Amino acid sequence: MNAILKRMSSLVVPALSTGVCAGVLGYRAFSRLVRSDVLALLAQAGTREETVVTETMLQDLPEPVQRYLMHTGIVGKPIVRTVHLRQEGRMRTGPGRPWIPMDAEEHYSVQPPGFVWDGTMHLGLLPVARARDMYLDGKGHMLVKAASLLTVVDARGEEMDQGAMMRYLSEMIFFPSAFLAANISFETVDDSSARVTLTDHGRSATGTMYFDGAGRLTDFVAERYRMVDGRCDPETWSTPVTEYGEFEGLKLPIRGKAVWKLADGDLEYIDVTITELQYDVRTH
Repeated sequence: MNAILKRMSSLVVPALSTGVCAGVLGYRAFSRLVRSDVLALLAQAGTREETVVTETMLQDLPEPVQRYLMHTGIVGKPIVRTVHLRQEGRMRTGPGRPWIPMDAEEHYSVQPPGFVWDGTMHLGLLPVARARDMYLDGKGHMLVKAASLLTVVDARGEEMDQGAMMRYLSEMIFFPSAFLAANISFETVDDSSARVTLTDHGRSATGTMYFDGAGRLTDFVAERYRMVDGRCDPETWSTPVTEYGEFEGLKLPIRGKAVWKLADGDLEYIDVTITELQYDVRTH
């Protein structure tokens, strides 16, 4: 029996060691990819411009949008060029699927618009999957790898371009001075909502922003492509805000969800909280 146990140990231990080494190498390779994407994103952002937001800049906007931007406190603050944030929360891949803890780091360029999101899903202390979502040079690209090794999703194309662009538009609430840019337009819906459109690389994305009486943004709703089993179809997408806080001297959403409004019921698939947020911090 002792001989058998020794033999099993001689086989299992090297196999485990090989697996661990492969996982570490895969994680490092993924990190290098993300860093390369982030550097490309920030390189296009240029240098910081010390343009300060004034009330005059808000005058031609729909009234609910003016109320919202005044509530954030951007008047008197510089217009943002780049953003870096960290998130913690949970996500799931579909109806009836278990929630998986996750943490993420995200970088944004405002002019031109773009982002790189790097998220890691955990099972206990074990990282079970890593994802990089990106919008750069007008193109979207989603890459997901199990244990940083096995490619699960590698999606590009027009639907991904639209989806990534819509994601960026919905997340501009984390850096609201971006709503004053020339590539953004608004259309009044009523006294508590407005449609917002982002134009970039000859393409447009439009969503509806909803506000409460105090001027806080409560939800963003749009038509966005949803990918299921390799197929993309347009569905109604909602990102309700569930908690506010303060970063960079502004009143900003710090917790929110993402929900697909499907024919057979709502699918809430992500719930995240921002734990850190900084403006115009460059990565070298």
